[in-house]
Amino acid sequence: MANSTREKLFTEFPPVTTEQWEEVIAADLKGADYERKLVWRTGEGFSVRPYYRAENLEGLRFLGSQAGEFPYVRGVRAHNRWHVHQTVTVACPKQANAEALKLLNAGVDSLGFCLTREDFSAEDLDTLLEGISIPAVEIVFCGVKVGDAAELVLAKLERDGVAKEEAHIAFSIDPLVRGLSTKGAFCSANGEKCFARIAELIRRTAEYKHVRIVTVNAQTFGNAGSTLVEELAFALSAGHDYLVRLTEAGLTVDQAARKLRFSFSVTSNYFMEIAKLRAARMLWANIVKAYNPEKNCASKMMIHAETSRWNQTVYDPYVNMLRGTTEAMSAAIGGVHSLEVTPFDRAFEAPTEFSKRIARNVELLLKHESHFDQVVDPAGGSYYIENLTQSIADQAWKLFLEIEEKGGYTAAYEAGFVRERVAASAAAKDKAIATRRQTLLGANQYPNFTEVAPEEITAEAVTRPAAEGNTLTPYRGAMAFEEMRLHVDRSGKEPKAFMLTCGSLAMARARAQFSSNFFACAGIRVIDNTFFKSVEEGVEAALASKAEIVVVCAADDDYAVAAPRVKELLAGKAILVVAGAPACTPELEAQGITNFINVKSNVLETLKFYLKEMGI
Repeated sequence: MANSTREKLFTEFPPVTTEQWEEVIAADLKGADYERKLVWRTGEGFSVRPYYRAENLEGLRFLGSQAGEFPYVRGVRAHNRWHVHQTVTVACPKQANAEALKLLNAGVDSLGFCLTREDFSAEDLDTLLEGISIPAVEIVFCGVKVGDAAELVLAKLERDGVAKEEAHIAFSIDPLVRGLSTKGAFCSANGEKCFARIAELIRRTAEYKHVRIVTVNAQTFGNAGSTLVEELAFALSAGHDYLVRLTEAGLTVDQAARKLRFSFSVTSNYFMEIAKLRAARMLWANIVKAYNPEKNCASKMMIHAETSRWNQTVYDPYVNMLRGTTEAMSAAIGGVHSLEVTPFDRAFEAPTEFSKRIARNVELLLKHESHFDQVVDPAGGSYYIENLTQSIADQAWKLFLEIEEKGGYTAAYEAGFVRERVAASAAAKDKAIATRRQTLLGANQYPNFTEVAPEEITAEAVTRPAAEGNTLTPYRGAMAFEEMRLHVDRSGKEPKAFMLTCGSLAMARARAQFSSNFFACAGIRVIDNTFFKSVEEGVEAALASKAEIVVVCAADDDYAVAAPRVKELLAGKAILVVAGAPACTPELEAQGITNFINVKSNVLETLKFYLKEMGI
């Protein structure tokens, strides 16, 4: 019965060919350019079509493999149970231990310890891990002197008799990415000695199957403004450099590859991030496979992910909760070993108990209410995601090969290639944010009109650090807008922008909403108005408000008469701005009306100009 009903249903909907779809689309476009209107030119080096069909899967060679099967596009395991990770800063081992124990009772099963003291001792380690059952939880060590900490941890494992198969520990030893990006050089002046030590740690942990010594901190690139293709390609290149150096130090490729761990940032580019993680596993598997490992499991990429810091905002910070949620969803669907959601207030203060609880609860909800951990690679088979995976893999592989031609990651970095690529991508993103081609909610679009920065938001929190030499400097995309707005909030002044709505009601309201959003991004107080029956009435109200800026909001056809009249009545008592780009702009400029705002404006530079005009 069910089959016959299904057959009857589908006979009523005959198949539609791609040609038929294209004919309908062409008719709906009414002569408009297909490529300009419907094709998305991403910042990743490829274009995205408006739709995909089964025929677009033809030629994708990775299709057909299952989770746990080479090349691991669908995952390195036959399940999707990721670890809920949260990091504890270790200034005082006893206090850090107390916090860690609380986290373990709150749903966390992967602890990160960020060491801040160079004199961290074996006694400190015992205090830090007191009451924590090592076999029951994954532990990751990062921060300063991680190599020394690794020695202490291994000694403790041996001393306490922890079974080798029960220790799940990772160390964020990363002289290539983290060392080069922060210092411009790695392992001081003695690289061979550095990698000899790493190789020795790997030999000591040969029988510890779940201990990882090296972490490739790919989020370093993303948090400095790189594209996700660049983040992936640079991570692969650094990982390959580790393989080369460690095999030269006497290790086999199986020994080296099994001790590597990758850490990626996950941005709000939802589908792209899912595809990035899938492409990462596939490319890394093929890189390791080229060295003919004894077992395919050496080709499996262990991925840790953290939600992006780059796109967090200090204004309207609760929006960061939404960002973190969608980013966590991307990571869970894309498939990761462990995940850390960045607390929503991290950009401007030490995360509070509340923000940390919300961060880990995002993951717990995804697991226990949405059941994301019960489905392996739910994006698999999606025409769109599969094509994105291939496109990202193609571009990342192309960049990977370019780096290899330059002598590998270290040589390319020391030559300035990596920094220049990231800087160019960051500049492109900055321009897109300034012109609203990229939206950061609460910063360059739809700000909270009444928000004034609280005391905990300091100038340091919104000021972009200066780049030093051949290093990568982390920053946030919203910083330029936030620095401008904080300057207004701390100026002791309260500049106002008055919306003078006249002429066509529909256009007047639309442009008033656009203009209100525009000026509120700088912390300028907006005085919106429904509608004025005459220009004279509007100007009278504007002058009474003592607003420094008056924005005429009307239809294009109304401006030829309305704007000059407003200028005449204002008599220079306020800055006159016209909302829109009317055809009569040259005529208005000839009459001394020179200020216009529209969708093509550079919002950041335009707002800075008006603040300067107001003496702020």
